[in-house]
Amino acid sequence: MRRTCVPPLCAALISLAVSTAFAQAPVPALPSPPVAERPGLTLEAALQAALHQHPRLRAASAEVDAADGAVDQAGVWPNPTLGVEQEDAGRDTRTTTFLLNQPIELGGKRSARVALARSGRAVADADLAARRAEVRADTVQAFFDALIAQERVGVTEESLRIAASGTAAATRRVAAGKVSPTEETRARVAESNARIELRQAESDRQRAMLALGVAMGEPRGPSGRLDGRAEALPPLPAGDTLRRRIDHSPLLQRARGEVDRAGAAYQLERARRIPDLTLSLGTKRSQELGRNQPVIGFSIPLPVFDTNRGAQHEALRRRDAAEALALAEARRVEAEVLQGIDQLQALAGEVQILREEVLPGARSAYEAASRGFELGKFDFIEVLDAQRTWLLARSQYLTTLASAHRAAAELERRLGAADNEH
Repeated sequence: MRRTCVPPLCAALISLAVSTAFAQAPVPALPSPPVAERPGLTLEAALQAALHQHPRLRAASAEVDAADGAVDQAGVWPNPTLGVEQEDAGRDTRTTTFLLNQPIELGGKRSARVALARSGRAVADADLAARRAEVRADTVQAFFDALIAQERVGVTEESLRIAASGTAAATRRVAAGKVSPTEETRARVAESNARIELRQAESDRQRAMLALGVAMGEPRGPSGRLDGRAEALPPLPAGDTLRRRIDHSPLLQRARGEVDRAGAAYQLERARRIPDLTLSLGTKRSQELGRNQPVIGFSIPLPVFDTNRGAQHEALRRRDAAEALALAEARRVEAEVLQGIDQLQALAGEVQILREEVLPGARSAYEAASRGFELGKFDFIEVLDAQRTWLLARSQYLTTLASAHRAAAELERRLGAADNEH
């Protein structure tokens, strides 16, 4: 029998044909990896940026450093003075005296001065804590204002989509001769109003982002979206925690620091009623005698006319004034904190009712009206009323959330950061 092809040659040809076919066939492109979306700015990142770069905090930190310099300066001893006296101008009869005078502070002036400087350092620390609480509160409020403005843009975008779908539905029903052309006109007006609201919401969001940048200490507002949950309200402090946070409020700490500083100033004025002693040590060169003579002496002022009573009285009254102001500040902070907690509790309850009752009901009514209009059971005016109610409910929900976050920020402004946030 004659064979048309040798098996090894056939196998080679088949292999070559298959490889050529695969080489000529287009290679399917591998799916490209998904592009990672840039993460949005979180509240924690905004707070970290504000606490590290805000000019007001840099200024307060500089005041603390300046107070450290004041403490160092308050503890130094007074400088000695060098005096030279000459009696007679003749070469053979003149007498030259060199004196080194060292003041010696008595009555505890140096320690009282150091205590006053340290109390000023404590006030600077309290100022820094108060500024930090203000920056935190401003940043939190600005962040949630911008986040809710971002949510409003989403609401108005959905409103525009709903209005556009309503216009399309009205157009179809008018074309079918089921409703009057007036319904289509109403739908187009509603769509135009939704476009205007969207532009206003985008403008409000841009302003809110710029305000957030100012709160963070940046020249421009952050770009991109914010990453956060506007409906997440902070927990309310209560009981011993609330009392402890009120007691450690930066405002109260500063008021108490002023009391301590006024008390230290009074102690310094009391110490100044005791005059200082000046010791003198030197040498006297007499040309007539032809030798040097040691000179030793001291001087002390006599408190005959000036006993520093007026300065003591002033410092004492200033201390009393600081104590009265500290008491008034404590009562004011406590009252404002309790009022803020009541306000935040009321707003939190309103948010819960809107989220759990009002919003679902308004959405259900709108969906029912939309289906009824499609089926010819309702007029388009009823759809518009249901849509308006649904959008107003969502707007009220966002407004209440914004008010709740502002109330929480005001509480933080007065209470300062929690213990675990320092």
